[in-house]
Amino acid sequence: MKYRNVAIIAHVDHGKTTLVDALLKQSGVFRENEQIDTCVMDSNDQEKERGITIYAKNTAVYYNDVKINIVDTPGHADFGSEVERVLRMVDSVCLVVDAYEGPMPQTKFVLKKALELGLKPLVIINKIDKPTAQPDAVIDMLFDLFVQLGATDEQLDITDGRIVYTIAREWIAKHNLADVSDNIIPLYETIIDKVAEADNDTTKPFKMQIANLAYDNYVGRMGVGRVTEGKVKVGQSVTIISNEWVRRTGKVSKIYTSLGLKKIEVEEGEAGDIITMAGIPDIYVGETVSSDPNATAMPAIHVDEPTLKMEFMVNDSPFAGKEGKFVTSRQIRERLEKEMEMNVGLKIDFEGSDGNGYVVSGRGELHLSVLVETMRREGFELQVGCPQVIFHEVAGSKKQEPIENVVMWVPEDRSGTIFEMLGKRKGVCKNMNTVNGVTSMEFEVPTRGLLGFRSRFVIETKGEGIIYSSFSHYEDYKGPIEKRDVGSMISGTPGTAMAYSLWKLEERGPILIDPTTELYEGMIIGEHLKGGDLVVNATKNKQLTNMRASGTDEAIRLTPIRKMTLEDCLDYIGEDELVEATPSSLRLRKKWLTENERKKHGSK
Repeated sequence: MKYRNVAIIAHVDHGKTTLVDALLKQSGVFRENEQIDTCVMDSNDQEKERGITIYAKNTAVYYNDVKINIVDTPGHADFGSEVERVLRMVDSVCLVVDAYEGPMPQTKFVLKKALELGLKPLVIINKIDKPTAQPDAVIDMLFDLFVQLGATDEQLDITDGRIVYTIAREWIAKHNLADVSDNIIPLYETIIDKVAEADNDTTKPFKMQIANLAYDNYVGRMGVGRVTEGKVKVGQSVTIISNEWVRRTGKVSKIYTSLGLKKIEVEEGEAGDIITMAGIPDIYVGETVSSDPNATAMPAIHVDEPTLKMEFMVNDSPFAGKEGKFVTSRQIRERLEKEMEMNVGLKIDFEGSDGNGYVVSGRGELHLSVLVETMRREGFELQVGCPQVIFHEVAGSKKQEPIENVVMWVPEDRSGTIFEMLGKRKGVCKNMNTVNGVTSMEFEVPTRGLLGFRSRFVIETKGEGIIYSSFSHYEDYKGPIEKRDVGSMISGTPGTAMAYSLWKLEERGPILIDPTTELYEGMIIGEHLKGGDLVVNATKNKQLTNMRASGTDEAIRLTPIRKMTLEDCLDYIGEDELVEATPSSLRLRKKWLTENERKKHGSK
């Protein structure tokens, strides 16, 4: 069998998963009467709801006599650890770029990883049917980006038949813009012609490196990787070399390969193919598996360090235990240990904990919030603290912090306000341009400066602004940054929130809860626009009398509240505040619930 192994990489929403849809449907792996959704590779519930890819997944199609293994990767920088690992399994990447937007922050991130591994990308200019499409200008931008990232002469030669123009949504691909096409076959042809055939030497001893993990309720934990040399059969004994170079033995119980959306059980896997292997319960990413007891370990898989940390704690609010199924510290710890086995981008400090809380470190707010949301849906009840930046110590005493590359499009009349907001957050403008009343801005901003910024950005641009960011590098500490310039309205008494009270409190700031919401002392019910925190009573109802007076019959009209998602909640809270996350509710609260406790601990 001949093999071609490629990964699809791109910025968020440039069409990776839609392109994989087109390749799968054109290949005929689905029955004619089979009902197929869009973005079929996004099988996780959160992936479908958020419209993004979170986990890297592999599939395969046949074109003539060649098996093409395709890996769909996340575009968001928070899930960069997924991209870094799977690029080890492939011989080339398909870099998908929007024909209007061009290269974006995440394009730069994923392309940098591919070039560092020596891969020669195929360039796919997608969405060429957009009225504003500018494919020629985008190719020029890409060429500049390749040069900026230090591409070799071979990698730079993208005009050597390695550019394909596509409308992935309509299954159309072209070698040239002037060509007429009604199928995706030109992309298949480019992959066959320009991607090197995978080494298929089956005479050597079996060897592969685990690049990803999978789990099955029947066979347990499984390792996913590309067979580098030789063959492996079901029942074969193998040697596993850990990331610390410790050798142990195991036995292969099942082998699966991919075709379309299905995992097909086979008796053996051969060099060049990407397989899923079961039977080694403690298999881990980066480990080398070989039939030769004296085999040398393959180069370690490097994963970038986390940039944000957050404390996961047992829920100790007055409503604790009412909505969740798993509420104890032991259950939370076991769940986090299980997550660490599969999610190698996470780091969790179990040793330094007091038993009621664990510090979880990840690549960004989205990375951490996906874990919290997953745990909520599984029935866990917990509370999480404010995301905090992880600083680096250099030369013993010098403190450095992560800097993010931020690209924004805002209405021209709001650009001054956004510029001022980022200036206060130590942002440095690198580029600014206005076209047709829309201003595009590029900033370098400390990660600390972006905590709490996105919600204010949406409000200031009236929902018309677009913002993307990705980790860039570390720089010297920039000094103190104020996360937000508003305080919180805090419930001073337990009870049920009344519409009359919330209506009266609206003049102090936006309300974040609905009437009839059950409250406890210390729970946050809204924003206080005048600065510091304000303790209020939201449980008072209108006093009814038999007297008529001016104002007595005034109608209560509440402004519709802004429904806070988990990301909004994490974005909002300050260092002395927590998010209480249960299967059915998200509540904002103060770390110390009573006013006396807050004064005692110096909280504002």
